[in-house]
Formats: sequence, C-alpha cells, structure tokens
Amino acid sequence: MSVETLPVPRVPANERIALDDLGYTDDGISHITARYGYMETPHVLGALRTIDPAIVEGRQLNLDQASYFLSKIELRSGKAPTMARWRKRLFIATSYTTADAAEHFGLPRDRTVIMGSHIEV
Repeated sequence: MSVETLPVPRVPANERIALDDLGYTDDGISHITARYGYMETPHVLGALRTIDPAIVEGRQLNLDQASYFLSKIELRSGKAPTMARWRKRLFIATSYTTADAAEHFGLPRDRTVIMGSHIEV
C-alpha cells in the first residue's frame, strides 16, 4: 500500500482508493494506493475499511491478517564538506523528532515491519 498526498486540500471519498493487481491476478497480492489532500490526516486502516467490494473484484482482502511495511531513513554525519559540522549535527538531531510513522498512519504495531537505511549528510 502507498499513501499519496495530492496538491489539493481534500480528496473526495470516491477517489481515495485505487487497486492494482501488479500484473498478476491470481497470486493474491494487490497494491492499494490511498490518496489524501494536504489538509487531511492519513488513516490507512480507515481507508482500507471503506473499500468498495466492487473494486476488489473477487480478491480476498483480510485486514486482520494484512502486513504493513514502512521505511525509515537514518541520517549519519559524513566526511564530505557539504555543510558545516554543526549544521550537520543540527539537521541530524531534527530528524529524530519526526513522528512515529506507524502511529501517524494508524497501523497496528504487531503487523507492521519497519525497514531502514542510512544516508550520510
């Protein structure tokens, strides 16, 4: 599932969800895109519960067994002279104050996997 923020304040309910079978209709895997406006707070489970059965077209959608994957980027100070050392530290420190993504999207913690990577600044 992907959450897309559009350059409009609000997205109508009938345009919120898009479903894609990723080219294989019989493997049981689907990609869902939930669209929100920039004034809206995304709530993934709430959006999934509003999916019209006609959109699912015979696919099984079991929200009680679904797994959710999030990505997290960890910033590290590098040796490249791209900015002053104190600015790098400040930038990295502010990255730690971000909201918890699982909580922000309203995802169940016991079925959420967080994958991460490192970027040097």
